[in-house]
Amino acid sequence: MINSPPNFWQKLKKPIFCLAPMADVTDCAFRQIIAKYSCHGGVGGGPDVFYTEFVSADGLAHPEAREKLLIDLKYSENERPIVAQIFGGKPENIRIASALCKKLGFDGIDINMGCPDKTIEKQCAGAAMMKNPKMARKIIRAAKEGAGGLPVSVKTRIGYNHNEIGSASSGWIRELLSEDIAALIIHLRTRKEMSDVPAHWNLMKRIVEIRDEMGKETLILGNGDVLDLEDAKQKIKETSCDGIMLGRAIFGNPWLFANLACIKRNCQIEHPASDSLVKKSQILSKFKKIFSLATQSRNSAERSECVAFSKKSESGAGISIQEKLLIMIEHTKLFEKLLTGHKNFAVMKKHYKAYVNGFNGAKEFRMKLMEAENATQVEDITNDFLRKI
Repeated sequence: MINSPPNFWQKLKKPIFCLAPMADVTDCAFRQIIAKYSCHGGVGGGPDVFYTEFVSADGLAHPEAREKLLIDLKYSENERPIVAQIFGGKPENIRIASALCKKLGFDGIDINMGCPDKTIEKQCAGAAMMKNPKMARKIIRAAKEGAGGLPVSVKTRIGYNHNEIGSASSGWIRELLSEDIAALIIHLRTRKEMSDVPAHWNLMKRIVEIRDEMGKETLILGNGDVLDLEDAKQKIKETSCDGIMLGRAIFGNPWLFANLACIKRNCQIEHPASDSLVKKSQILSKFKKIFSLATQSRNSAERSECVAFSKKSESGAGISIQEKLLIMIEHTKLFEKLLTGHKNFAVMKKHYKAYVNGFNGAKEFRMKLMEAENATQVEDITNDFLRKI
């Protein structure tokens, strides 16, 4: 058991950039690839916060089911700060699951109150929480009790069938903020809309205002249709939210957060209520400290490689096809090493659609990868392709 800081969220410099939890995407193998190629913990690297895939609190609460689920809570020290995301509709099981996450050494706990999957909703969890604000608040309290001081956050949507953010005196956002959660991450669509319409970023400014009107310190992060860090920076400036959670932008792009220092350095946030400003000097100070820590923990060769890749990547620009495909092979081998026996190899194929895209011969190459059954076959198919270009 590792003693985690009481609230890492309050120690992060704004704006905050997080990696979204995505089932069968952001598993322990992919997070390791992201940590390496986004230079997490090194100069200019990110993301600021990692999340696990979401895990059933009901399953974690029962020893028989728990063993199969623990793989979804596997992480490495180089991913800190890392948050365990759980879901469930039973307060007692949420309490037990949160206590387990505390024991496993996580830095925080997040409750999923936005997943639209019907099997999740049948458990009165995920997006179904929006139909029952009273139960949602009980779930948050149970998580806090089990977490033993770890910060608890919530990821949700703007409503179930329609916009239900409300006002400072009523509504879904007020219900959640009333529980003094550490952070509130909002996917700016309703459950009914799924991902079929553009995210309603025009609502984010009002959500921030509700938080400020209530006098709460909860961090507000937006999610939905964020293309890259530049797009995230623009949305932060337009809405005054505290940060952004990026999801689909990470597909085929593990170096997404590699130039985070550059983005932060040029991104200032002004909150209307407090009129406070995040100064460039504060951000630079943070990364000087990070570089100092990196110097202590990495040898000079590793640091040089990290800095060089960070300068080269610029959110993917300058990455050659060869480099991208070699990373894909590395990702595949790591998936096979860490997750064989736990996850079907077919999970990797959604990544191939993203890695192998936008260049001559990609379609035929991708079709061959879809038939691969293991990392060796993927490597052979890829090497054969590379010899021909």
